Amino acid sequence: MKQTSHVTLETLVALTKRRGFIFQGSEIYGGLGGTWDYGPYGVLLKNNIKDLWWKHFVTEQDNMFGLDTAILMNARVWEASGHTGAGFEDPLVEDLVTNKRFRADHLLEDNGVDDAASLTVPQMDAKIKELKLKSPDGNALSNVRTFNMMFKTQIGPVDDTSARVYLRPETAQGMFVNFKNVLDSLHPRLPFGLAQIGKNFRNEITAKDFIFRVRELEIMEFEYFIKPDSWEGEFKRLMELYYTWFERLGLAKADIHELDVPAADRAHYSKKSIDLEYAFPFGVKELGAIAYRTDFDLSNHTKASGVDLSYTDPTSGEKYIPHVLEPTFGLDRHFLAVLAAAYHEETIGEGDTRVVLKFKPELAPIKIAVSPLLRNKSELVEQAQTVYRQLKQQFGHVVYDDNGNIGKRYRRQDEIGTPCVGY
Repeated sequence: MKQTSHVTLETLVALTKRRGFIFQGSEIYGGLGGTWDYGPYGVLLKNNIKDLWWKHFVTEQDNMFGLDTAILMNARVWEASGHTGAGFEDPLVEDLVTNKRFRADHLLEDNGVDDAASLTVPQMDAKIKELKLKSPDGNALSNVRTFNMMFKTQIGPVDDTSARVYLRPETAQGMFVNFKNVLDSLHPRLPFGLAQIGKNFRNEITAKDFIFRVRELEIMEFEYFIKPDSWEGEFKRLMELYYTWFERLGLAKADIHELDVPAADRAHYSKKSIDLEYAFPFGVKELGAIAYRTDFDLSNHTKASGVDLSYTDPTSGEKYIPHVLEPTFGLDRHFLAVLAAAYHEETIGEGDTRVVLKFKPELAPIKIAVSPLLRNKSELVEQAQTVYRQLKQQFGHVVYDDNGNIGKRYRRQDEIGTPCVGY
C-alpha cells in the first residue's frame, strides 16, 4: 500500500463539500464572497478544536479565566484602541473597468515583491506603476488608498452618527474593558489570563484561499496580564505552550515556521510579535501569533474612560498598569491546517486510491461507526443497534451506518476521519 499526504486546496474544498464539512455561504443564491457555512461534520471538528484549545490553554493552566463578551461595543472602545485610525487600515486598489477591489500589498506579493506589506501607500503606488501592474482581469488600476476594515452598523431606529457602532474586529477589547470587573469580582493575582473564543468581523478587501481569509471569522485568544519586567520570560513560556499545542493537534513541527515580525510590519500596539506560520497547500501563511502589547490597551482605556485600570499588588502595595501578552489563534485557519495535515491518499493495488483523514482521535468528528455486516439479517441488525446505542451513550459522537455495501461504508468513514469502525 502506497501512502501520500500531499493535497491541493481545490481537493480539500471538494472533499469538505462532498462529506458535509463546509459549504459555500448562501450557496443557493449564488453565494456571498468570504463567507462559509460549517456542515454537520465541520461543526463537530470545529467544536473539538475549540474544546481542546480551552482544555490546553485554560483548564490545564493556572490563573486562567474565561469570558464571553458582546460583539457590539460602545464606539469609543474602538477609538481608544486605535481601530478607527490608520492602525487598522489596509491598502486598496480598484480595477477601473470592473470596479473590483484588491489588496495592493497582496497584488505586489503575487508579482514577486517581497515584504510589500512594509511599504507605505506612496511606495506601493510607485511600485505598481514601475512594474506596470494590471488587475487580475487585465485592466488598469486606481491609485492606492487606505480602507478601514471594520463593519459599521447602528443601534436603534435613528440613522445618525450617534447611533453608529461596529461589529467587533477582534475579541481582545472585550477582555480589556472587563479587566476591572474581573479584578473586583475574582481578585486574581498577577500573572493571570482572560480567554475567550468568539466571532469577529473584518471587511477584507480580498477574501481568498477558502476559509483562510474570510470576512466573518472565529478567534481563540487570551490576554495574559503580567508585571512589566517579566514579559520576556513569560513570552518564552507561552511560545513553548504554543508548540505543545501544535503537537496535540497533529501538526508536524517541520511545517511550523516562526516569523519575528519587523517593527514596520507590527500592529500599532505591539512591541514584539512572532507569527506562527504553517505550510498550507497554498503556501506558508500565518496560523497564529503572539504579541507583546505592553500597557497600550489598559492605559488607553484608562485615559479614554476615566476609569482606573491599574493593579495593586496585595503583598507590596505597588500600583501599576499591567503589561499584556496576547497569543491569538485563528480557528478557521486551525481547522484548515488540521484538515490538510490529516489528509492522506492510500493506493491499494493498481489504480485504486482511497482518501483517509487521519485525525488525532480526540479531534475526529465521529469517534466510532457501527454497522451490521448484512443489513437484511435481522439478528445482525439488532445486535449492531444495541452496540451502537451503548457506545453512543458513553462516547457521544457515534454513528450507525448501513448505507451501501461494506466497501462504500469503509470509504465513507475513511473520508470522514472516523478512527474506529466496527461491524
